Amino acid sequence: MGACPHAWQHHLPHRGRMWAASPAFRRQLFLLRSLAPTCVDGGRVSSSSLRLHAMSAAPAAAGPVYEADAEAVVRRITPPLDRARHKGQAGKIAIIGGCREYTGAPYFAAISALKVGADLSHVFCTKDAATVIKSYSPELIVHPILEESYSVRDDERESVSSSILTEVIKWMERFDCIVVGPGLGRDSFLMDCVSNIMRHARQANIPTVVDGDGLFLITNNIGLVEDNSLAILTPNVYEYKRLVQKVLNCEVNEENASEQLTALCEKIGGVTIMRKGKADLISDGKKVTQVSTFGSPRRCGGQGDILSGSVAVFSSWAWHFLSSNEQPKENSVNPMVLGCIAGSLLLRKAAALAFEKNKRSTVTTDIIEFLGQSLEDICPAGR
Repeated sequence: MGACPHAWQHHLPHRGRMWAASPAFRRQLFLLRSLAPTCVDGGRVSSSSLRLHAMSAAPAAAGPVYEADAEAVVRRITPPLDRARHKGQAGKIAIIGGCREYTGAPYFAAISALKVGADLSHVFCTKDAATVIKSYSPELIVHPILEESYSVRDDERESVSSSILTEVIKWMERFDCIVVGPGLGRDSFLMDCVSNIMRHARQANIPTVVDGDGLFLITNNIGLVEDNSLAILTPNVYEYKRLVQKVLNCEVNEENASEQLTALCEKIGGVTIMRKGKADLISDGKKVTQVSTFGSPRRCGGQGDILSGSVAVFSSWAWHFLSSNEQPKENSVNPMVLGCIAGSLLLRKAAALAFEKNKRSTVTTDIIEFLGQSLEDICPAGR
């Protein structure tokens, strides 16, 4: 590297030098540097800082389950705040969802991403949903570009689908993670358009969280996430049941829950799955981790949307953090798993605080308001 910090650029081919000089590259480089750990061993992330504790109570026949040291994960991957940063460097998240019937879910996911600490949050939704979602908050950047079958003639479908993909592609390289599914609905034309968006995100190596109706989409088209190590699925009990039936061709087996989850991840290939429940079980096919911190007995709708937005932010932070700290392959940690661990813990802590204050009247917006305090309690901004 020599005395000139940018001398390495001169050894790149012409196209490489153009990319190295681009704003997108500079943003990524700054983000990688700003996420550098405060304490590393020989330039590598200490494995103890991201440790998982084995649970001796797990049944041997079901395979081992590891209880994550979730607070340590949150502290390690959350980037420090400093005055040299500018807008966008703490994360840019996009939600793909929202139709005329469902406008709350994409809002919950998008605003949760901001409350966790992302700088920018976008929503790509149908025209019918856009005005409603914009009215919820001026903080969100809303793109009314998706279409449903009722608004598109049969002879227009191909051109409209192509136009939608072209518009999304204009923005795609800016995003650190996308969330597919909140409030998406199940319109066939809309599903086809979102499938194209997912394929492009995969080609562009954009981490993708799939939740809600996005899980309905991929259950019927596993190829959209197959062998994608940057994909995260967050099914609830019913969505998980459909995935197991479709992929493993059997019923959910609670006695061998960890073994079955591992098999499901392996069968799909490379994906990370968070099976939501009393304890969230998380696996990428290599091991099963759980977060069992108690949240709230109040099960109001919308908590899954908070989770998907939170996981998107933490996964992007973890991905950039680990990219800036090369580790030996045998000690590598999956950043998507870390994102799930952190998102799970934060939601549970926020839900507990909201319930403590509001009891039976707790709703999703109450929980969202406690995301910031929950993160501050674990990882103070002034650390």
